[in-house]
Amino acid sequence: MELTRKQFDVLEVLATSRESLTQRQMEEKTGYSLGTINRVLKELTEAGYVDKSMITNSGVNALEPYRAKRAIFIAAGFGTRLVPITFNTPKPLVRVHGIRIIDRLIDACLKAGINEIYIVRGYLGELFDQLLYKYPMIKFLENPAYNEANNISSSLVARYMLSNAYVFEADLLISNPEIIKKYHYTSDFLAIKKERSDDWCFRVKDGVIVEEKVGGEGSDIWQMVGISYWNEVDGHKLSQDIQEVYQSPGGKERYWEQVPLVYRKEHYRVEVRECFDEDIVEIDTFKELKAIDKTYDV
Repeated sequence: MELTRKQFDVLEVLATSRESLTQRQMEEKTGYSLGTINRVLKELTEAGYVDKSMITNSGVNALEPYRAKRAIFIAAGFGTRLVPITFNTPKPLVRVHGIRIIDRLIDACLKAGINEIYIVRGYLGELFDQLLYKYPMIKFLENPAYNEANNISSSLVARYMLSNAYVFEADLLISNPEIIKKYHYTSDFLAIKKERSDDWCFRVKDGVIVEEKVGGEGSDIWQMVGISYWNEVDGHKLSQDIQEVYQSPGGKERYWEQVPLVYRKEHYRVEVRECFDEDIVEIDTFKELKAIDKTYDV
């Protein structure tokens, strides 16, 4: 059967917990009332998905359609704002405190059980081969248009892999791997709640993204983080919509996420998923890199 949102949330907590949970602990983790937890557990028990507050094999199977199966890393760009270090190194391969930026993201995926990993490369693409020593499961996708189109060209190359998939900007410095989740009820985009932002941000209503724009303020503003998840249905729709937008007038100048959030937004209902400033940071400039890692400040 298809899970309701509440059934999914309770089942996911049980599936990802490292220990058995009391109903009070489930209340804390889901935000649902004890009465709701009790009712949902009864439903899941009757369905055979839960036994004595423990998830069963049938319960794990019921979550399978919601499992993140692959990760796509968009890593083809020049990283121009991080010069001079990106003259010889693609930005995702830059080391921060001795660890390549992309390694932390890949490690978080592997921890979440996501082993099917694709990297879309372009600028200095052959340098990404070094990742294979540590991550032999990686497959590379070549973006021949990286120097003449925006990152929509990278999503075009990967458009048939977007179902049950994470899409990452590959230059994000992650400090909390827990934000990469194994299960998702629907398509979502990570974002940070802000009172005001000068960056790319979302306007959100009832947990759903209703607008993407640059800058904003108010109670409904969330600053975009370049990590999103796309369920099976939306992934199939993206494969067609990305190509259509790319081939439209001015299409090569688009950012890839503008396809589902702007140019074909009527086809999607994308939720916002909260993370925090301390979870992740985008290093935009060499000055910011030097502030984070003093070894560059020479």
